[in-house]
Amino acid sequence: MPRECAQCPPRRKLNYNSQHAAGALRPARVNRGRSLESPAAPIQPRKIGAGGPGTIPAMLRRLARAAIPRQRVFWARRSGSLAEIPTYVVDLRSDTVTKPGPAMRRAMAEAVVGDDDYGEDPTVRDLQATAVELLGVERTLFVPTNTMANLISVMCHCRRRGSQLLLGRECHLHVYEQGGVAQIAGVHSHPLADLPHGTLDLAELERLVKRGLGSPYHPVCELICLENTHSSSGGRVLPMEYLRQVHLLARRYGVRVHLDGARLMNAAVALGVPPARIVEHCDSVSLCFSKGLGAPVGALVGGPKDFIEEAWRLRKALGGGMRQAGVLAAAALVGLADAEEMLQRDHQNAQRFARGLQELASPVCSVDPTAVETNMVMVRVDGLPPEELCRRLQAVSADEVAQTGHAVRLLLFPWTEHSVRAVWHRDVSAQDTELALGKWAFVLRTLGLG
Repeated sequence: MPRECAQCPPRRKLNYNSQHAAGALRPARVNRGRSLESPAAPIQPRKIGAGGPGTIPAMLRRLARAAIPRQRVFWARRSGSLAEIPTYVVDLRSDTVTKPGPAMRRAMAEAVVGDDDYGEDPTVRDLQATAVELLGVERTLFVPTNTMANLISVMCHCRRRGSQLLLGRECHLHVYEQGGVAQIAGVHSHPLADLPHGTLDLAELERLVKRGLGSPYHPVCELICLENTHSSSGGRVLPMEYLRQVHLLARRYGVRVHLDGARLMNAAVALGVPPARIVEHCDSVSLCFSKGLGAPVGALVGGPKDFIEEAWRLRKALGGGMRQAGVLAAAALVGLADAEEMLQRDHQNAQRFARGLQELASPVCSVDPTAVETNMVMVRVDGLPPEELCRRLQAVSADEVAQTGHAVRLLLFPWTEHSVRAVWHRDVSAQDTELALGKWAFVLRTLGLG
């Protein structure tokens, strides 16, 4: 095969995302009786440096425009008409889809930074000090993700390979974190059945803790992991008395408790207590900034001084040491500043949606508003696959505009074979919530079941 000239620029290879990302933001063409957009044309490769004088400044201008936050209102043209219709996108897939607002972007741009791997970044130190007071722990450590925070915590607590970790069968750490506690930490996780509230049966928990004591056959339990709020249970909040009982049980047998607090702030707002009141029943805690708090990246692990010293070493081993991380810590500080107000609004919007969906009284979709405690709504789906319901909720047609006066793309994930999960966050307003309800009602009418 002929080799390329060493002086020639490398060819730009296109992957799936680079071909299709721009298409996701193209105007949606509404066709009468049909749905969604026509496929976008693929982006053509372009050699670096091509285009003559002025190409580089033009490229920089395009990059600057791309950095400006995009609005969530797109435009659709009705077939055969010049009338343009705004297409609203309401994204309820997760609270991880938020975009940094102007205040957060400004804080990131103006952050005072240093080398955090040397402990010299002042903004990271401010964040860690703020979190110490917020969580009521001795020390905290800023890490890239909550998955890493959980893994570090497990590794700190379970020093022996083959140690046992007890946790819920549907908890995030067990299902959605690549089995890192096994493949990296060498820890044996034993899942227990989750009760409807996201709790574990205390009698079964004690039986499993006791089983390994003095036994040459069973692994020795060293850690219990809880998740608060509990995602797979629909954002349920673990009761304070339950947390107290788990901690007393663990202390009785020399076992420690780690709290996956990815959405700890949601739990604190729902209970009306400071986060430290929840954390006092645990030996370590993680806190995520890229969910309800709206930051683009980052999490914390908190615990005693010697625990965090070991956590620092493990963060380095896992590749989580960062340099001028104050840019990220600044976003987390902004997210914490208005957390109570924003999360309370998210909870209210989720409750409003649950009540509205219940009022539709559809045999296809049902919800229990009393189970909506934070920013999540679990919708039971009968009569059609959840994937089909999600596809219809995302589709846009001229019939929808004619009947409702709006074109709404409602984005959701199927959660189980018979359920869909909707998650509220700071980028979804009360108006967006009403649009989501209207779209849901329209889809049910088209099915003849509304």
